[in-house]
Amino acid sequence: MDRANENSMNMDRTKQSSTSNIRWMLIGYDLIMYAVVVAILLLLYGGIDKLSTIGILQQVCLSVLCIFVARLIGKVYGQVWRYGGIQCYIRLLFTDSIAFVAYLCLELLLPIQKITFARMLSIVSLNLLGALALRMMYRYAYKCGNRETTKGKILSALLHMFSGIEAENEKEVQKIKVAIIGAGRVGVSLAEELINNEETAYIPRCFIDISKEKVGREIHGIPVWSENEATFNRLGEFEVQEIIFAIPSMDADKKKALYEYYKNAGYKLKVYDYPTMYTAGGKRHLREFDIEELLFRKQLVVSDERTNAYYKDKVVLITGGGGSIGSELCRQLAKMNPRKIIILDIYENGAYDVQQELKIAYGDCLDLQIEICSITNRKALEKVFEKYHPQIIINAAAHKHVPLMEHNCVEAIYNNVFGTQNLVELCEKFGTERFMMVSTDKAVNPTNVMGATKRMCEMIVQSASTHGKVKYSATRFGNVLGSAGSVIPLFKRQIANGGPVTVTDKRIIRYFMTIPEAVSLVLQAGAYAKGGEIFVLDMGEPVKIADLAKNLIRLSGYTLGVDMEIKYTGLRPGEKLYEEILTKEEGLQKTQNDLIYIGKPLEFNEVHFLSELRRLEQAAIDERFDVKEIVSEIVPTYHIREEDRKRDSAIYEEFCRLGRASHEGPVVG
Repeated sequence: MDRANENSMNMDRTKQSSTSNIRWMLIGYDLIMYAVVVAILLLLYGGIDKLSTIGILQQVCLSVLCIFVARLIGKVYGQVWRYGGIQCYIRLLFTDSIAFVAYLCLELLLPIQKITFARMLSIVSLNLLGALALRMMYRYAYKCGNRETTKGKILSALLHMFSGIEAENEKEVQKIKVAIIGAGRVGVSLAEELINNEETAYIPRCFIDISKEKVGREIHGIPVWSENEATFNRLGEFEVQEIIFAIPSMDADKKKALYEYYKNAGYKLKVYDYPTMYTAGGKRHLREFDIEELLFRKQLVVSDERTNAYYKDKVVLITGGGGSIGSELCRQLAKMNPRKIIILDIYENGAYDVQQELKIAYGDCLDLQIEICSITNRKALEKVFEKYHPQIIINAAAHKHVPLMEHNCVEAIYNNVFGTQNLVELCEKFGTERFMMVSTDKAVNPTNVMGATKRMCEMIVQSASTHGKVKYSATRFGNVLGSAGSVIPLFKRQIANGGPVTVTDKRIIRYFMTIPEAVSLVLQAGAYAKGGEIFVLDMGEPVKIADLAKNLIRLSGYTLGVDMEIKYTGLRPGEKLYEEILTKEEGLQKTQNDLIYIGKPLEFNEVHFLSELRRLEQAAIDERFDVKEIVSEIVPTYHIREEDRKRDSAIYEEFCRLGRASHEGPVVG
């Protein structure tokens, strides 16, 4: 241990000695540069202010004193110039400016031979220019030496000759060579970070860009190639191992083409995250492609001052606030300066997680309340309304897993339908301003209980809007990437367990949107609402689930058909091959946002609907097997599949048989 400490101390002394030597060598080079400048301006140049030998000596002593004392005080020689950035050059410029002012004042005050102001300025300026040039050459030689080129070898040799240190690129042997797609602000920022950080595992070899202004030139000594120039052979010559995408503005189709091109060639692909105005406080880092990005669709950014202003100083109640959609609603609302946010959820762990996250982010600046309660519990829900008198309600509480709700249809009805009805009635009672419901594309021509219950929720909202003072609305969108119960977490678990990845049908397609996108559009649609609207979000192009599975397998580092298989299991109960956003009877009306439309409401008999709801409620209480039949009568577009009808009937008959047996006692043969 003592020997190790001694070796470490010796290494530190060596580094300190080396640093000190380089510092003195740099001072020496600056003095040589100063001597050249003085020789030109004082000795070799004549003019009316030609000095005597004593005068030259006086001017030399005074200028040297001012310049080098200013640099020492300004710690110019305390900087590590081979890593120096713009701030180092600015400091040198600032110190020499101070030196010039001091030189000018002392020259006027002291009894010495005078020179003109122009010559005095020339001495300081040319000396500064020479010092800057020396440092730039030093830094360039350090960064660009020791490459597999004649220029690089010359630079490396000169650096070692004049400074005694080796070029940085000797360390590149152990580093991962990368090509950076994008020679703009983000790409150059990444290159600078990799070059200046001695500990990084990466070294940039080239830029790939489409800008004609940049192609064929160099940035920080790194060549900029066009896409056509960045051939596999050329990348191989530069030993490129990974490709980094550092161009956030790239068109989605273009990004997809480049991704597939380089991925098929065997390169590892990464993304450089760079904070933007929409991700303030975010950190720069390199990462793998997210599955969301493999959809290769342009991320939607909703920035609407009108929306932000609407939620400002409002008391907002979010049901299901601990869920994936609800928690993101809380995050985005917190940025809009509401008076109070109430998170209502039956699941305390989710609500607690959101609470702690927002406390860390906002501290006491955000009034955040948590209420653990089910929206089916009318009495508990009423106490929440009495306590807070919320102005805006966003209902994100729902049972949404399609196959599970097929087997637990009564619970889906209780929570989704009558939970929503409870909220609507309490909104009327307590004078809420606005009620917003999160709906789904599965409400359109539903083939499952979950979709049918959400369609009934839309009908409740439409019905309430015809006679109440509250502004009711529903927002309908498709699948949300990364939400609880979504397909991607399932795929990831299956891959982690060695596969296979299960897809119900190779033809199945879905519309996808990220959670932040969906939530931002929900909030904006809610602010637009005048009452009774069903807002429909533009989900872009649908995606094949099989393609999503294939991309995720590749992203995880496996080869489809070799390391991992896809198993097709058949459609689950209530599942469609594709989802619809609108029924045939509905039309589309534009809004101020091109991504948000209003669907023309379907007409229905309100009195009959409310009567049928009461019948459905009683059937649910009695746990009758024909609840789905009643649902289909309420929602005409919901059609029970024959296989579902037979299965439910068989379950009910078995239930009845077991019930009779328990009452009649054991059967004696």
